[in-house]
Amino acid sequence: MEEKIVFCKGGGCTAKLGAGVLARILERLPKQMPDKNLLIGYDSKDDAAVYRISDDTAVVQTLDFFPPMVEDPFTFGQIAAANALSDIYAMGGDVKTALNIVCFPESMDLNILGEILRGGLSKVAEAGGILAGGHSIADDGVKYGLSVTGTVHPARIYPNNQGRPGDKLILTKKLGVGIICAADRVHEASREAMREAVASMTMLNKTASEICRGYEVHACTDVTGFGFLGHLHEMLDGRCSCRIDAGRIPVLPGALACADEFLLTAGGQKNRNHVGPFISFEHVSFAMEEVLFDPQTSGGLLIAAAPGDAECLLGELRQAGLPAELVGEIIPREQTEIYVIGKEEGK
Repeated sequence: MEEKIVFCKGGGCTAKLGAGVLARILERLPKQMPDKNLLIGYDSKDDAAVYRISDDTAVVQTLDFFPPMVEDPFTFGQIAAANALSDIYAMGGDVKTALNIVCFPESMDLNILGEILRGGLSKVAEAGGILAGGHSIADDGVKYGLSVTGTVHPARIYPNNQGRPGDKLILTKKLGVGIICAADRVHEASREAMREAVASMTMLNKTASEICRGYEVHACTDVTGFGFLGHLHEMLDGRCSCRIDAGRIPVLPGALACADEFLLTAGGQKNRNHVGPFISFEHVSFAMEEVLFDPQTSGGLLIAAAPGDAECLLGELRQAGLPAELVGEIIPREQTEIYVIGKEEGK
């Protein structure tokens, strides 16, 4: 009999604390002593830390975990692991080791936990890493994820905030998984929409990251809980502005229709409240706005590529079977940070 996680109320990256809440907490923490070998750390909005241990090797360290967003435990394990591994790929690194993070009710069937761990192991193995252990606690609800260690050359790190005017913005996965999973919980998402959402969430960003290494990439981030616009806001870092072509944004089938029916997430509304003041929408539907604010679980990479390399990079990503699109361009800083421009009706 197939085991399922019951009472899947809302998990994945939709369960994350809002960016505004986090910012208010983190800015009050005492400043730490600087360390010249901490190349990316507490003063950055990157999701991983990078620490140099030699002239040609730096360690990339990250962790991520969350409650289920799907009922099948093996699939949940795959998604949670792919999401945690993604931070290594967003930095341009290679996965080496991972540790399980488990919260699980002692009263629940342990076979479910076994399937979650098996799903996670399958993705660590696909990444070429080793699952070396982990930690668990008894909890009222199910939560799972990984602490991951990777390596990267110190001169070839992808920070998330060093994009330059003229850089082209490439997105490697379709948006809308948060909305589709929310719709699925009330039985309003089609089987095809959910199938594509799961396929997207379980796909590693390994191939996209490795392809990027052959091109001039100035910044990269994975699009997760803060949504496309939230992570784009972090990428611009108050230094630049950008123009986004809403018509070129790749969207999962059914996501726009679900948004039109107000099948939305609380996380998406937190993202809108936090970054909405930095954005100007022109000829963009409400549904598309919601997709752009939608929290993504195990989303794709958002890449700021040098203008001379962008088309070739895009072509190689597509040749590898990824639904990548060139979605915009970074421009010099203007009063408005992010311009999202759609197509005027009738034109």
